[in-house]
Amino acid sequence: MRKRIIRLIYVIVGAAIGFYYLPLFWDLINFHLNSALFVFMDIVIGALIFLILSLPLAKPTEQLVARIEKSLTSLSPVYLFFGTLLTIVGLVLAVLISIPLWRTGIPVVNNVLPILLMVIFSYFGYRIGTTRLDDWKNLLSGHRVRSKNSNTEVIDQKDENYHHYKILDTNILIDGRIYDLVKTGFLEGTLLVPNFVLYELQYIADSGESIKRVRGRRGLDILNKLRKEKIVPIEMYDGDFEDIPEVDSKLIALAKKVNGVIVTNDYNLNKVIQFQNVQVLNINNLAKSLRPRVIPGETLKVVVVKNGTERQQGVAYLDDGTMVVVEDGRYFMNERIEVEVTSALQTDAGRMIFARPLHSRRGINEKNSESTKDNNKKSAKSDKESK
Repeated sequence: MRKRIIRLIYVIVGAAIGFYYLPLFWDLINFHLNSALFVFMDIVIGALIFLILSLPLAKPTEQLVARIEKSLTSLSPVYLFFGTLLTIVGLVLAVLISIPLWRTGIPVVNNVLPILLMVIFSYFGYRIGTTRLDDWKNLLSGHRVRSKNSNTEVIDQKDENYHHYKILDTNILIDGRIYDLVKTGFLEGTLLVPNFVLYELQYIADSGESIKRVRGRRGLDILNKLRKEKIVPIEMYDGDFEDIPEVDSKLIALAKKVNGVIVTNDYNLNKVIQFQNVQVLNINNLAKSLRPRVIPGETLKVVVVKNGTERQQGVAYLDDGTMVVVEDGRYFMNERIEVEVTSALQTDAGRMIFARPLHSRRGINEKNSESTKDNNKKSAKSDKESK
């Protein structure tokens, strides 16, 4: 269907070009016919030429349209609205400035310069509209920024320890404990999720590695859960910092811009933020002072994915990325086994659980009992010989 529409557009464009420009060609070669017949012939010839051109060009044009559609649908409506609106404003200003230039009659000034003005003004209008989304949204919603000597109403920092926006990073959404923390009501204000964090989650969810894919989908599920249950206000930040490549640096720049707090469990990000004059809420520091989720004696089902640093150890991961160090785990590589937790350690970098396989205890106990029986037999035999 789309290909037929594209070919129809080619035919209409060809008919229009034939109607307007083929008469100039007939005058050039001094060919004359009845005027009505000329008009019909020009339209038919132009339509036929472009119909023939549409046969090889329809598929590349369709692919180009599909890419444009995909690019537009990935952008937020707010981004498109303000980008389009400010582009139109830029074009209108360029036209108003160009009116006296058209009347000068000076070559280049009356034809080329207005076109350049339209291109430049529309570009700057688009950039202003898409890079200052927060300011435009606040302007339309009636919010104002409070100055020190004014009494206008705004969302502002009530005291030094309060920040309205709590900015979530990728790791805190993958961790999943942010949902439990929000549900208990310990977080105030509005949760702010930047678009670049959402894109990183989507990239992880589409990864070829199964472990990364599970973590990315878990983060997206936690985000959808927070938005669906509406326990606290949650907003999406549509802007971006295109001059900053790293996501962590973008989070710091956003926190400075909106006077927010970064909520994370990333140990390295926590260290970097300390030098940036930005407040951070590290959920691992909170968990460090509370009872851990797993206690010795509990059982877990895990898949051992790699060798540990010590002899015979294996390493597995829970869905939230918590590392589980399994004794004798290297003998159960890539197997799903049931383990018993022996201890749990909470560090600044996250939780670490130590466990041992359940079904290996029986074999070890049987082996110990057999060795005990052998020792008893040997000792009895030596006693007989001595007598």
